[in-house]
Amino acid sequence: MSTYAAPLRDMLFAMKEVGGLDAIAAQPGREEVSADLVEAILEEAGKFASGVLDPINRTGDKIGARWSTGNVVTAAPGFKEAYDSFCETGWHAMPARTEFGGQGLPTLVSTAVAEMWKSAGLGFSLCQMLTQGAVEAIAHHGSEELKAKYLPNMVSGKWTGTMNLTEPQAGSDLAAVRTKAVPEGDHYRVSGTKIFITWGEHDLAENIIHLVLARLPDAPEGVKGISLFVCPKFLVNDDGSLGERNDLACTSIEHKMGIHGSPTSVMSFGDGPGAIGYLVGEAHKGLSYMFTMMNHARVNVGLEGLGVSERAYQHAREYALERVQGRTLVAGSRTIIGHPDVRRMLMDMKARTEAMRALAYYAAGLLDRAAGHEDAGVRAQSQSRAELLTPVVKGWCTEVAQTVTYTGVQIHGGMGFIEETGAAQYMRDAHITTIYEGTTGIQANDLVGRKLCREGGSTMAALLADVRADAQRMVEEGQSCGTDGLGRSLLQSVDALNTATQYLLATYAGNPAAVNAAAVPFLKLTGNVVSGWLLARLAECAAAQIAAGSADYDFLQAKVVTARHYMAHVMSECSGLQAVVTEGAATTLGLSDSQF
Repeated sequence: MSTYAAPLRDMLFAMKEVGGLDAIAAQPGREEVSADLVEAILEEAGKFASGVLDPINRTGDKIGARWSTGNVVTAAPGFKEAYDSFCETGWHAMPARTEFGGQGLPTLVSTAVAEMWKSAGLGFSLCQMLTQGAVEAIAHHGSEELKAKYLPNMVSGKWTGTMNLTEPQAGSDLAAVRTKAVPEGDHYRVSGTKIFITWGEHDLAENIIHLVLARLPDAPEGVKGISLFVCPKFLVNDDGSLGERNDLACTSIEHKMGIHGSPTSVMSFGDGPGAIGYLVGEAHKGLSYMFTMMNHARVNVGLEGLGVSERAYQHAREYALERVQGRTLVAGSRTIIGHPDVRRMLMDMKARTEAMRALAYYAAGLLDRAAGHEDAGVRAQSQSRAELLTPVVKGWCTEVAQTVTYTGVQIHGGMGFIEETGAAQYMRDAHITTIYEGTTGIQANDLVGRKLCREGGSTMAALLADVRADAQRMVEEGQSCGTDGLGRSLLQSVDALNTATQYLLATYAGNPAAVNAAAVPFLKLTGNVVSGWLLARLAECAAAQIAAGSADYDFLQAKVVTARHYMAHVMSECSGLQAVVTEGAATTLGLSDSQF
């Protein structure tokens, strides 16, 4: 088994060159966010990830969380101690606002730190992720009383949070939610069953604050009749102390392919008189409120694709550098990294992982500019672009993670199929990321429907113009440093994305089924192009530093070669994806139900 080591240089390089760290640190209210502070935070987070979380990740997979009679869930060995340390050292509170006890650091910084948690212990990291999402939902939409009562302890990690959306009969169709909420004085009685609730029950924290979608007796049908409620595991007294146990219970946890360290619960509300719940915001607006939490989760699930890919890459790289087998063909190599095909697979893992990091950090930087830039126009443009890219970060990064983690197993050969080597865990853990918080198909439909066609493609057009301008500059100015080839590849790819975009815009009103049939290929095409653009920008920055005489030649030259590999091996797929978008719907929709 390898040991996780945070790729700090790669992180900082991407944060500065595509995330815009320096500009974000210069925004009003960010005076204390110096480069030295950020580097120190990342270094300490890396130590915690490798020293505390990575050693229990394997235990979480092998033993996992356990449910026992009495609806009790016990976390995997070592998780409780790690969680206590996680909270005591302030990591749990780091992403939250200062007004609730958080550190108020830029999203870009918390994104890089969260990548480490997801690499070192994906199952463990989900507990904080869901809690922070619940914090965001209450902070944006809850009353002052709810904020004061729940948020400080949730931010610190003393209490954790969940979101309860899915029901057995409804799945992803939230219009079919049946959980009920009946008014009773200053609260409501909630009854119903929710499934797939991440960290819905556990022994890490003293209380669990459930956010639950439910319907009032007078609720209209469909999604317009959904309200949002806070249902704590233990009721909270006016003085902040814990009261009696609420009428809710975890009746079982799921037996899953991966993330065994994270208990996925079946939650029953109201087996007795009904669970006491408190309305968040206004009645019948719960779905829009929950989207605050869901969008937070979607970006973070995309980050999970990056994190588990980085871990799988490190694991495969160490194996390839140590395993001796067969006669090598690459001069100077004695281990299997000297076999050209193993080298190809490692380069593919490396390039795709760095592309995911560039995209995730770029999106995080957009969120920071949307929240804090002095210019209102920049804030609005950044928000629109962040919204456009949110389903891409979630859908594309998690799909790419399937390729990266599979390749990691392949590099191990037959040993990769043996659980003791650890390679298979990353592939199993990664698979859920394409499913929860909305499948890739749901993300793609959101991208082409809400984010592209309903606004006439204006945000996408502005993004493509930026990509095209950078690509043209690389062609014209890059001959001296070798980035002109990157520019030419980018120009071809952005043409493919533009052609696909225009087809969807022209087709949406008359044939939405054809547009939805092309949605996932379009999401993949968008992810390829935008991430390729960002990798090319990183390579251009690296080449400029080399030309300026930087002593860090190996690191910088690797950035250039990695971007070239991505252009040759990934961006070459763009023309094919464009053809699938513009021509593939006919066969997708060509059979009747009985012909399948």
